[in-house]
Amino acid sequence: MADQDDILQLIEDSEPGPEPSNAKRWKIAVIDDDPAVHEGTRFALSDYSLNGQTLEILSAYSGAEGRELMRANPDIAAVLLDVIMETDAAGLDLVEYIRNEIHNETVRIILRTGQPGQAPERRVIVDYDINDYKAKTELTADKLFTSLTAALRSYQQLERMVQTRRGLEIIIDAASTLYDFKSMQRLAEGVLTQIASLLNVDCAGILVLRDSGDDFSVLAGSGCYSRFIGVTGINPLDADLQSMVEEAFRRCKHEFADQRTVLYVRTGSGREVVVLLQAARELSDTDRSLVEIFGSRLSIAFDNVILYQQLHEANTQLEDRVAQRTRALTQANRRLSTQWMRLQRANAFKNEILGTVAHDLKNPLGVILGRTEMLTELISAASSKENVIAQVDHIREATRRLTSMVDHLISDAMADAFDISIRREAVDLAALVAEVAEANRPMAQNKQQMISVSIPAARITMCDSDRVREAIDNLVSNAIKYSPIGGRIALQVDGDDDNTIIRVTDEGAGLSPEDLSRLFGRFQRLSAKPTAGESSTGLGLSIVKKIIDMHGGLVSARSEGPGQGSTFIISLPATPAAS
Repeated sequence: MADQDDILQLIEDSEPGPEPSNAKRWKIAVIDDDPAVHEGTRFALSDYSLNGQTLEILSAYSGAEGRELMRANPDIAAVLLDVIMETDAAGLDLVEYIRNEIHNETVRIILRTGQPGQAPERRVIVDYDINDYKAKTELTADKLFTSLTAALRSYQQLERMVQTRRGLEIIIDAASTLYDFKSMQRLAEGVLTQIASLLNVDCAGILVLRDSGDDFSVLAGSGCYSRFIGVTGINPLDADLQSMVEEAFRRCKHEFADQRTVLYVRTGSGREVVVLLQAARELSDTDRSLVEIFGSRLSIAFDNVILYQQLHEANTQLEDRVAQRTRALTQANRRLSTQWMRLQRANAFKNEILGTVAHDLKNPLGVILGRTEMLTELISAASSKENVIAQVDHIREATRRLTSMVDHLISDAMADAFDISIRREAVDLAALVAEVAEANRPMAQNKQQMISVSIPAARITMCDSDRVREAIDNLVSNAIKYSPIGGRIALQVDGDDDNTIIRVTDEGAGLSPEDLSRLFGRFQRLSAKPTAGESSTGLGLSIVKKIIDMHGGLVSARSEGPGQGSTFIISLPATPAAS
């Protein structure tokens, strides 16, 4: 144990001397139910000074008073706390209150106890967030000085860390705000606001931009500098302020004086900015470091605003060019539309001429065909005329092919004409299909083919009998044309109350996937070839589709592939759809 001369003596009749009211002092709380402890502590620390700051000692005499004191003074740096007061654990309960309820993590707590056994040192240090543990009997004046000095230095370091964290949070928050500004004026106002928030002071500020040369302009001002906002020219400021700004541009670096801060920023695009702040207090080292960090990021914000303005101008120019181009395209589209109408009229005229010419050609071709057949009969009696008969046969075959091609051309011209209409009437499609089958049997018999028909007794459908007959006839003649010698062709009619289904199935060359994709187009030549050298214009299936479409029906084809035959299916609505 220390000698008695070293033990802190509690003197009751001494008063601390007066201190200057405006000096910055460390706040210390003494919380103990023994008034003598308070007086002795004041006496022992009466001449205490650290970093030029003396002490301001606040007193509380119970745990309850200690709670009020700590809540009212969040800037207390250290607490000298007794364990046993109104209860055996009043001091420890106060520690819990300080740390967990008012969340004061920076204040340093020195626990003092006169009865160490009731608050074992190891358990208290482990279970409670205190910073030092002293028995009152061992707390001499020198040890009190040492413990308090260590506590205050620890508090000072924690405060700097808290200030740094707060400042960095402001910088991070300010970055997203500053970079969103779309004009130099708004950005300048935001800079002054964020710096004041960063330093947690009320200050007057001015932000000056120098774009090129020696001229500069005031972008923002606060406090006593507000009157300079928007001022430009050679000498826009008062003489003393003008001198400070010019000196900042000349030095090109930050300057920190007693109550004045000058921030110099140079952007990546070569522009220079000076921010001058007038604050009521001197900035700490932490404040200065944060200001320098903030300044280093400002150049990006200024360049961001400049780039935005340039982008806005470029976008405006682009919109003008797009508008001009749109007008030009609109005019060109009108010209194309006019030309398209002319082409449509020319195409209609072409179709009309084509139909007329094809019709006129068919009559003489019929005569030629008839005369060749008569000539064949006359010559057939003379066996020596075999060569003549062969030549006549060639004429007849060529004429038949030409007649077939003209028939297709006539149908195509009629399908494309604008004045074609469907004359709907009640038609027995079962009977119609039977008639088409009978009409095509001679052609099938020439190739030793068999046509089978599976139809109901009657199947009434509202349609144009001539057009539908033409469509079915095209499918049946195609089946004969592309089926092999001795092949079978099947016609089937069925359906339900809503639709009539007609199927034409052959045993021909079938359809490849490529054939199926372009089956109903005009002038499409498929991979399969007619099996007896018949001619094909590639128009028959396109005419079928046109006729069925005009009736509101559907036509499709199925095939297992080349060599597997094919099935064509026509679906016609039993009654016309309501218009």
